[in-house]
Amino acid sequence: MGLSFWQIAIVVILFVLLFGRGKISDLMGDVAKGIKSFKKGMADENIEVEKPTEPKVIEQKSETAVKKKKTKKTKS
Repeated sequence: MGLSFWQIAIVVILFVLLFGRGKISDLMGDVAKGIKSFKKGMADENIEVEKPTEPKVIEQKSETAVKKKKTKKTKS
């Protein structure tokens, strides 16, 4: 129940008739540009990863500081 040569040939012929040679070649050119852009983006990403960055320090507020802030806002 697989696809025979004639079935594949008919589908290819219909595809070429519907879209034409010009549109198919334009489509393949766009696909090639997309692949090149993807490869370039992946190469740029690797360069950025190699740069070391210092970790960010997040200060934790105590509960009393948070409560004081809330009371100041409610009084205003």
